[in-house]
Amino acid sequence: MKTLDALKPGKWLSDGPAGDSRDGGVLLFRRTASGAVIAYFRCTLPDGKRDTIKVGEYVNGGGDSALTELRSRARKMSEEYLAGNRDVRRHRKEEQEKREAAERAEKEVREAALKEAEHRQRYTLRALCDAYTGHLERIGKGKSAAATRSAFKCHVFTHEAIAAAPAHEVTSHQIAAMVRKVREAGKERAAGILRSYLSAAFNAAKRAPFDSAMPADLIAFGVEHNPVDNIPAIAVQAGNRTLSADELRAYIKALGDELPDQALRLALLAGGQRMAQLLRAKVSDYDADTATLRLWDGKGKRQSAREHLLPLAPKAAALAAGLVARAKKREQKRAEAAGEVPGDVGGRWLFSTHGKVAMIFTTPGKRAAEISAGMKCEPFDLRDIRRTCETMLAGMGISRDTRAQLLSHGISGVQAAHYDRHAYTDEKRAALVAWEARLDAIEKGEKPAGNVRPLRRKNKNAA
Repeated sequence: MKTLDALKPGKWLSDGPAGDSRDGGVLLFRRTASGAVIAYFRCTLPDGKRDTIKVGEYVNGGGDSALTELRSRARKMSEEYLAGNRDVRRHRKEEQEKREAAERAEKEVREAALKEAEHRQRYTLRALCDAYTGHLERIGKGKSAAATRSAFKCHVFTHEAIAAAPAHEVTSHQIAAMVRKVREAGKERAAGILRSYLSAAFNAAKRAPFDSAMPADLIAFGVEHNPVDNIPAIAVQAGNRTLSADELRAYIKALGDELPDQALRLALLAGGQRMAQLLRAKVSDYDADTATLRLWDGKGKRQSAREHLLPLAPKAAALAAGLVARAKKREQKRAEAAGEVPGDVGGRWLFSTHGKVAMIFTTPGKRAAEISAGMKCEPFDLRDIRRTCETMLAGMGISRDTRAQLLSHGISGVQAAHYDRHAYTDEKRAALVAWEARLDAIEKGEKPAGNVRPLRRKNKNAA
């Protein structure tokens, strides 16, 4: 060690064989210009050239332990050399690369396992249900989203283990178990609806990678097949309740002046419109000059709501005009109280206490149920009222096409979407005028005057 401490810069010092054999290379020391003492292992390569490999640095005054450590490292190199690895430098590099590759592979396995665990926790059936209902809301299907979310909450999330499972691993057996539980509880319609909602959610995720209309966040669920496909659809019993003329008269007479009652009355006068669509109407949707009310029909699979125009008959027009006047009066009072100029009320809801929040769908529905209970007859709901309207319109001679346009249902297919651009304005107005006359007769207890003569389109080629 004294010899090492006294080694001059640029000079070499041999420590002898690195191992037990002179043929196994030697350990050398050299002091650099900076004063550091570096240990080297020198051996002869297969081509006869010599290779000098750095072993480590010897610190002046390091003592026996420092020197022992350097000799131990050199001995390992010598053993590798004698074992047949004559190019120690290359051998060590290859071994280092192998270790690094193994470490990378191990790291990748750990990261993949962690990613899979996170994926399983994140992209569950519950998350798919939430993502799908969020999609419905974003495309303007708020009512459908609310009904879907309610069904999932009541009949899917209660199965905690299934709801927490990765969506792409959910099986047909698990879906069938959920649907069966609802059906066995005597909720036939709810079971059919649940199956339909789940099928729609899985289909949306399945289509997402290929359909640009689907939200990209559904792609990550990795759904490649729909487990609901194996479950037979549950036929929902079609309603057949219609009100008689006497029942309809009692219903009309029970309607008062409160806002929910006005919604029920306008839906009736307008031929039996869907309440959810009617409640989304704003002040700007009513055109007083043409007495036309614009609704938006988002029902079905359409991505954007369809404009649905209703040329109202006198009573319905007066009711709509009264709602517009009510909104303006409320804004006038608000502005006076605040010392401001009245603002534009076009964006206010027609059916709203303050114009800022629309009346919820269930409010008129509950009111209709109250009237039904008070009449002490066979119970009916809003769908029965709508069915009654169409049934009576058909009996009045209103054509199927006009009824479809008037009630905005069954309007689909290539012909309707691309070729039939007729607005049916005259037909709808004539039908609503005749319908109001029919309701007047019913309210007065009079018998109908007879069928309405259907409108004929003018022949543009006529002389």
